[in-house]
Amino acid sequence: MHKSDPIALIGGAQLSDSVLEKALSHGARLVAADGGAVTLAARGIVPDAVIGDFDSIPEEVRAALPEEILHPIAEQDSTDFEKCLARIDAPLIVGAGFSGQRVDHQLAVCNVLVRWPARRCVLVSEDDVMFLAPPAFALALPEACRVSLFPMGAVEGRSEGLNWPIGGLVLTPDGQIGTSNFATGPIQLSVTAAKLLVILPAAHLDLVVRMLMENPARWP
Repeated sequence: MHKSDPIALIGGAQLSDSVLEKALSHGARLVAADGGAVTLAARGIVPDAVIGDFDSIPEEVRAALPEEILHPIAEQDSTDFEKCLARIDAPLIVGAGFSGQRVDHQLAVCNVLVRWPARRCVLVSEDDVMFLAPPAFALALPEACRVSLFPMGAVEGRSEGLNWPIGGLVLTPDGQIGTSNFATGPIQLSVTAAKLLVILPAAHLDLVVRMLMENPARWP
């Protein structure tokens, strides 16, 4: 699916109406990742497309959807989230319903964000927004705003506006990490590899969406 505007992507994890509305407000089109179709059906919403292996969609839900929007992918070597990222070509994907009680599912989502760095994607939940850091970016965050940085591989960087700067550090998932940092005001970060996840309070979704849409610094 190729679109020139942001796309909202809804997963199958439980999510509130407010989180769903946040994602929908930023997507010109709507895609369900497998069980996300059930979430939408419960609210009377028909997406523009459903992508996945369809193992989480009851037959009655699938039968009620137009056949032309269904894109089943039988292989089991990738998650439904990855199946969607691999097939959606848009300037930004705003996802919700990917942060649930299953820690293994959340880790798999983090893995996919790092393995598809050219796909700009921000995920929103009740408490957080999470995105893969582009090569360089700036955000006008307020003082004391939580800024958690989690490396999914070895990565170095430079920062301005963080209480604990990351310059001179090598961040690794099994070594130095950067969670529970906070902003002293607007921040600027640059990183050496597409390996760093940025996690902020959910209230800053609009700011992150605007930054990712306008930021010319991209990973290949």
